[in-house]
Amino acid sequence: MELNLTGKTALVVASSQGLGFAIAERLVKEGANVMISGREEEKLRQKASQLESLGMGKVAYQKTDIMNVVDINQLVKVTADTFQSIDLLVNNAGGPPAGSFEELTDDEWQSSFELNLLSYVRMIRAALPYLKQQGGKILNIASTSIKEPIPGLILSNTFRTGIVGLSKTLASELAPYHILINTIAPGRIATDRVNHLDQVNADKLGVDRETIALKAKEGIPLKRYGTPEEFANVAAFLLSDANSYMTGSSFLVDGGMIKAI
Repeated sequence: MELNLTGKTALVVASSQGLGFAIAERLVKEGANVMISGREEEKLRQKASQLESLGMGKVAYQKTDIMNVVDINQLVKVTADTFQSIDLLVNNAGGPPAGSFEELTDDEWQSSFELNLLSYVRMIRAALPYLKQQGGKILNIASTSIKEPIPGLILSNTFRTGIVGLSKTLASELAPYHILINTIAPGRIATDRVNHLDQVNADKLGVDRETIALKAKEGIPLKRYGTPEEFANVAAFLLSDANSYMTGSSFLVDGGMIKAI
């Protein structure tokens, strides 16, 4: 299957580690030119060097706080100026804090809204003039909470589902410009974020993290956590020319964990 990503420009948000970096790496291996972003400049520099060493697509980086609209607009401008186009946008953000409804404050609700939903809105708005020039792809990273609420993660359960509503609505609005937009939802992928959530649950129950992980794997038909590379493979397909007729849809990469049809 030909993905035809060579020479395409991809802006991958929050991509200095975890799933964002895995997607950036896969796109670079496919010959795409990739802009990575994050809040830590030294980490970005190191990751960009790591990607450049692959000797395939070109790589650049931009320090960005995605809760700052000025930073978002600057990231998009620098990407377009560096590579003369933006063909692919991958929206990503760190997960909101765990907590129950009664534990969370207004400030935590507001911060999570700005990080996990409004940043996606702002990023799409800023990139849209470039995407409209010749069509392209938008991929929004969410969570399996879009299908089944996760206990103790009410902020994720609320704002990740908002991403789905945004994507579904924009699928119709952007179709005349030949822009496809989809949502991809990771399940239990072996990342620092999942390790952190496992540790939070372990601390609550007074057990070690491995006990929590083993129990979680029991509920996954494939009996293991996924790898960032497996997740990135699906993302690359959705961003590629091989995907020419899927938009406004949500895709789970969860090893069969979610039982909803």
